[in-house]
Formats: sequence, C-alpha cells, structure tokens
Amino acid sequence: MSRIGKNPVPIPEKVTVSLDGLTVKVKGPKGELERTLPDGVSVSQDNDSIVVSPTSTKRISRERHGLSRTLVANMIEGVSNGYSKALEIVGVGSRAQVKGKTLVVSAGYSHPVELEAPEGITFKVENNTKVIVSGIDKELVGNEAAKVRAVRPPEPYKGKGIKYEGEHILRKAGKSGKK
Repeated sequence: MSRIGKNPVPIPEKVTVSLDGLTVKVKGPKGELERTLPDGVSVSQDNDSIVVSPTSTKRISRERHGLSRTLVANMIEGVSNGYSKALEIVGVGSRAQVKGKTLVVSAGYSHPVELEAPEGITFKVENNTKVIVSGIDKELVGNEAAKVRAVRPPEPYKGKGIKYEGEHILRKAGKSGKK
C-alpha cells in the first residue's frame, strides 16, 4: 500500500471541498479547481480531511492511490497558497518583458518570442532577466515554466539561455587550442 496515499489530506479553514464520485471540486481564497480522479480509488471526506483509498488490491489501483492523494493535496495547496516557478535569463542582450497577458522574450533570435498566458497563469518579470510564472494549478504552472525555458534552453559551454532558478548547469570545457 502506498505510504504517501495512506496520509489524509488536511483541509485548511478557508478551503471548501465537494466530492461527487471521483470528481473533486476545491474552492479557496485564490480560486477554484476541479479534477476527476482516475478509476481504482475512492475519495471520502472525514471531518476536516480528505482520505483517498484504493478500491481493490490490483496493481493499477495501488499505483493510482498515491497519485490521487497527491493530486488532491496539490489542489488544496494551490487554492490556499498558489504556486510559482522562477526562471533566470542568462546572456548578454537577453531579456523579457510583459505586455498585457503576453510574455515577450528576446533570447538571441532574430525576432522576439511571444508566449500567451493561459487562463489562470500570470507572468511577472523582475530586472528584465527574472521571469516568475504563477497560478493555482501546479501542473499548469510547471508546463508554462517549461515552455518559457524551451525558448532557449541553457547551453553547456557558457551557460547562456533560460534556466530555472537554482538549477545547476553541467558545464563542459571548450576546445583546447594547439600548443
């Protein structure tokens, strides 16, 4: 049995959770999220916590047990506190700016790259080189941050490009000249 799945998910005071079969709706101060959990698990509310349990002892049910518990915990965390990912732009002349809901990145190409923020995601730029992607859905925040990083992934020789804050880039030695 999943060690993660066994733990009940506590519900904070300002958050309300409604269950309808495998559909979980979470409403909090930051917004509202809804997700249908995969088959093989059952969800129940016990006082001020959510309990996820497998419906059978089959492998697929046990695999989805911990996943489902984590998905519910991430939804509750998102509507109460929210999520954010920070990215750093490294390189001379590389910068970013926000125009409305669009992030405009100049990363060494002949044209600026424009990324449109989907519903529930906000872009924020500090010092032209630090991009913060924030929202209430952890999965969506991670996907949008990955799309920003994919504009110009960091290269291993000089470390130029867009990287996550705190990410360590493995550096390579360049060519050694004739002696």
